[in-house]
Amino acid sequence: MIATTASLSPSSAVMSAPTSTGRRTRVKKRDRHQVIRELIGSRVVGSQEELRLLLDKAGWEVTQSTLSRDLREMRVARMPTPDGPRYVTPETLGDTGEDRTLVEEVLPQFFSSVDGVGELLILKTIYGGAQPVAEAIDDAGWSEVVGTIGGENTILIVCRSAAAREVVADRLVRIAEA
Repeated sequence: MIATTASLSPSSAVMSAPTSTGRRTRVKKRDRHQVIRELIGSRVVGSQEELRLLLDKAGWEVTQSTLSRDLREMRVARMPTPDGPRYVTPETLGDTGEDRTLVEEVLPQFFSSVDGVGELLILKTIYGGAQPVAEAIDDAGWSEVVGTIGGENTILIVCRSAAAREVVADRLVRIAEA
């Protein structure tokens, strides 16, 4: 069972959760994030609406836009699995017991192709794989990469130069084939 944190002071609060009397008291965003981690870590959650309903059942009223913002801030990714899509945290993805980066963990699962021109790379993934891979590339902090934009199956990677694009493309192919 997920416990609510009714004892937190209202001065540092951003959302509300029920007390034992049914009244609402304000709680911190990090407490809501912890409940989200517990929910997606304890069961398969395949959609934001499903997660929002689980939060509501646990006494946490959140709007879809707040939940979307929370998931983005927490770097939660919606990953395809044989049983359908599922939300996972970066900690879950990286928990392999090996000394692997998040890119090394997710890229081989989703990689389809890479191509580019000038400072721009287009990385194709299987459907639903672009967001977790883009997040992993951003998290890697590669000096050659300015940033990424991820769609459903396509990532735009902006590199610092054409030479940097070649380095990143080679690195991505090497990681994907490992």
